Amino acid sequence: MRILLTANASYVPPRGGATRSNLLWIEHMASAGHACRIVAAALPESAARREQMAGEDLQWQTLACAEGVETLERGGIRVYAVSERSRQAPLLRRQIQEFQPDWVLVSSEDLGHVLLREAHHSAPGRVVYLAHTPQFFPFGPASWNPDERAAELVARSAGVVAIGHHTAGYIRRHIGCDVAVIHPPIYGSGPFPDLASFDAGLVTMLNPCAIKGISIFVPLAERFPDYGFGAMPGWGTTAADRTLLAAHRIAILPSCRLIAQFLARARVLLMPSLWYEGFGLTVMEAMLHGVPVISSDTGGLVEAKMGTPFVLPVRAIERYEPVFDEHALPKPVIAPQNLEPWVEGLRALLTDRALYRRVSEVSREAASRFVKGLDAGRMLEYLQSLTPGEAVPQPLSLANLSPEKRALFLRKIRGRKAVPEPR
Repeated sequence: MRILLTANASYVPPRGGATRSNLLWIEHMASAGHACRIVAAALPESAARREQMAGEDLQWQTLACAEGVETLERGGIRVYAVSERSRQAPLLRRQIQEFQPDWVLVSSEDLGHVLLREAHHSAPGRVVYLAHTPQFFPFGPASWNPDERAAELVARSAGVVAIGHHTAGYIRRHIGCDVAVIHPPIYGSGPFPDLASFDAGLVTMLNPCAIKGISIFVPLAERFPDYGFGAMPGWGTTAADRTLLAAHRIAILPSCRLIAQFLARARVLLMPSLWYEGFGLTVMEAMLHGVPVISSDTGGLVEAKMGTPFVLPVRAIERYEPVFDEHALPKPVIAPQNLEPWVEGLRALLTDRALYRRVSEVSREAASRFVKGLDAGRMLEYLQSLTPGEAVPQPLSLANLSPEKRALFLRKIRGRKAVPEPR
């Protein structure tokens, strides 16, 4: 098969759980002999980018660099990294025409739904939607950019994949389509060393920023001055967030190739996320290594905790202001939070050795059972099980037709069974 993945996110280097998950699936398919390409965004050259590339030892061969597109290759995967967003859809169109993929995988990191529209226009009936981040979906109360037409395109896709049952339920409720739950085996094959450490290590957080709950993390550092706190910046961390961390003497941890390198420095992991989470990959990773996790109760984090202790309430984000940070993320309106459950939970884990060990053990057992049931080949099997769908007419494409061709086109599609409106 020929597989083309597209997203408005960086894949060299990968940023966030969604891109890492997609890349893992693509790597598995490439290793099985399938031709794979990626059309994605280029991360601007910066010290942070160079640090991540070096820290994760990412070895990509640059084949070409022209007209704002860097072409890279590794392990049979070719990536087209586009520096200007306006060039992504035209490049996707050209790649579909040239590569003739059997399937075009559109990841939800496509806030304007431009790539989704182009994929359906250029590869009708061959689009599979990878639903990672509810804020990027064109439907539902968590959406940053609801779009009825784009929601219809998701529902009409040949397949829709969610990485957790919670997100799958969210999709079914709002657009009423079938959803396959395929969790990426992003955690590796093990063994997973027990990194629990009651007596040493930091109280940690990944991707400290507004939506991930930095407004809870920093006050907790103030309430526990006798313990070290550390955070590893991610795709949402702004310069202002880094300044805030430094002002409270919170260690800024470097990027690393393996999550275990980060968790080896952790005594406890905090996940005080305030936005609607699709799953909680980092929660599962920490639990695999026996590091106790205190998480909020937003979205799929509850599913990721697998019934283990310390899922705490927060006042989730309900709206955003039309103001954007340096990462083009809207400014969330953060409600005042009740810190006391977080203070009590963290104090219990930091001071009660027996409780710490008990939480560590049950977390490790639950995560191990979950990961043992994962299979890197499930995405490939799913794609092989699909049948390309009927091409759906694109209303916007009619503008490019002559009156005669437009009339002929409309006559051909009359009488087709109507697709139900999104619910």
